[in-house]
Amino acid sequence: MGVKLGPAGVPLSCKGRTIVEGMDDIIALGLETMEAQTVRLIQPQHFEQYWQAGVLANKADFEMNIHGPYYSELLGNRVERGRSLAKIEATLQAARTINARHITLHTGHYGDFGRGTAANEQVANIFSSIVERVHDIWHDEEDEFPVFPWIKDGTPSKIGIETSGRQELWGSLEEVIEVVNHVEGTIPVLNIAHIHARGHGRMKTSEDYGELFDMVRESIGTKEFYCHFSGVEHRTGNAMHYTQIKKSDLNFEPLAEFIVEDGGWLDITLISDSPLLEHDAMYMLQNIDKSKHKQLERKAREDRRRALAAQTGTSVEDLQRREEEMAKLRTQGGKQEPVEETKPEPEPVKEEKKPKKKAAASKKKEENDVFSFDEEDDDDLF
Repeated sequence: MGVKLGPAGVPLSCKGRTIVEGMDDIIALGLETMEAQTVRLIQPQHFEQYWQAGVLANKADFEMNIHGPYYSELLGNRVERGRSLAKIEATLQAARTINARHITLHTGHYGDFGRGTAANEQVANIFSSIVERVHDIWHDEEDEFPVFPWIKDGTPSKIGIETSGRQELWGSLEEVIEVVNHVEGTIPVLNIAHIHARGHGRMKTSEDYGELFDMVRESIGTKEFYCHFSGVEHRTGNAMHYTQIKKSDLNFEPLAEFIVEDGGWLDITLISDSPLLEHDAMYMLQNIDKSKHKQLERKAREDRRRALAAQTGTSVEDLQRREEEMAKLRTQGGKQEPVEETKPEPEPVKEEKKPKKKAAASKKKEENDVFSFDEEDDDDLF
């Protein structure tokens, strides 16, 4: 099982704001990847940072990824599409520079196409040209970069088509899978928050995640997944905005359980889109570790049952049933209200017999004392 976690952008806790400084902080946190953000426009002065980031990623075996412009109009008219492709071109150049494994891209509104085969065919044609352009950039024979072996000897970045979170945007899970099936060199980017929102809160249990990953694997035959995760506020099948994971109805625990229990075949990169970035990435890592501990504890119990069954000559199922019954009794016993005890009625107080008066000699001695402590006066002391 391979799971890599990291934030979408430079960590919030990073004092510096460059990509390289962000990578240093991410590595120090024990995370293994990040997604550089080129969501609006890449300025030429940024490329010095990208070269440094590429060198560090190559030396530290750190997985770099990059996100293209958020606002794209690949299904718009010729001018709108050309404007979007120009922004994507800058992202492709930056991806080569930082040795990005994945490039995440959006498609945008349906435009005049509407939903259906025509829109999917147009998207497939556009992404086919983007894949060709990536290979041209990566294998430019006129450029020689002996200092950067990932460009000369590496493989081009994979183009990721991200699922969208709103009904008016192209990018439902089914649409993305259909295009990826027809365009070699592309992969689906499963934005879990978007899938959850478009499905009216569908991702609730580990079984839901099992169905999702099995469906994608069966459709396109891949074990490699690139995913975004965060909390999300959603209404009527539309994502409104990202939230931190703990403040959303999209819980990470079921996904962690699926990854540990049934996801041994997965090669998955998880990017935190949360407003808390690296904090929620660490939260996801902790949940995966907790699921691993639970799995080990369960296996230890099963081994203990098998050993005890062999010793006592009973079946493992009987022992498990007895343990469950005992646990149920303990739970019920803890919830029972304590029974009030009936207090016994107090017995009548017996009057103490007064001591007989002492002899005359003793009486005379008591009269000579300054203080007298007769038994009759004991009740007045306290």
